[in-house]
Amino acid sequence: MDVVARGAGVRGPRGAVFENLDVSVDPGGLLVVHGPGGSGRTTVLLALAGRMRLDGGTVRVGGEVLPPNGRRVRELVAVARAEPAIGLDPDLRVRELVAERRWLSRRLSRAQVAEAFAALDLDVDHRALVRDLPPAEALGVAVALALATRPAVIVADDVDRGCPADDRTRVWRLLDRARRVGCTVLAGALDPPAAGGGLGPAPVLVALPRRSRPPEERGPDGPDGRDGPDGPDASDGPDASDGSDASDEDARQEHERRGPDGGPDGSPQRKEGAA
Repeated sequence: MDVVARGAGVRGPRGAVFENLDVSVDPGGLLVVHGPGGSGRTTVLLALAGRMRLDGGTVRVGGEVLPPNGRRVRELVAVARAEPAIGLDPDLRVRELVAERRWLSRRLSRAQVAEAFAALDLDVDHRALVRDLPPAEALGVAVALALATRPAVIVADDVDRGCPADDRTRVWRLLDRARRVGCTVLAGALDPPAAGGGLGPAPVLVALPRRSRPPEERGPDGPDGRDGPDGPDASDGPDASDGSDASDEDARQEHERRGPDGGPDGSPQRKEGAA
């Protein structure tokens, strides 16, 4: 199923997280939204998935258009990982995540789950805790659980997090297998896949600049603990002075306040095997 955005944008309390996004992904294609932490990757993916309300423009998933058809888009798009809202519980075993996914999707059979793992060529010890899995395998489990529900589109964020170079190649090949069974894949990463990585049709790339520093890089008085909010490290990039130093966290807080369709009762999704 194709995914098309035209002039799409989301704003947080401190300004635009992203705006004027124009992108087209063919059915069975791969979109890679890449950039450093704080650049808005997660917000872009959740907006395309119908999980975050647009403040401008439109997104179309197949024949369904956002904002008006948000409920239908959310039925078509499975979010495998978009932390902290959606992800694997590190204290559960793989077999427990499978059981949870089957309970949440009442018509999901063991055979369908096994087919999804096989489609990704994923051989994981189902007795293992998620926290003990290598990063590539943990991502694979999240994607397999989403794939088992047979969505039209899968979203996976931070796909290269914690992965050495060899594992990054493995991650991109895993996502390529997901689209070879008919899914369109929307991925978020620090870096795009390397050229000549053996993927199918070339991925569609969206590069995002850094707009705010990740919280772990900020000291008690400012970035690196040296500068306060008005110091030289208080902003990154040319857009910071015009109020666009916004982050995914800003957008999540605003989304929780308004809900994915702009209502007042929005609430964060709980952490589970996949959503």
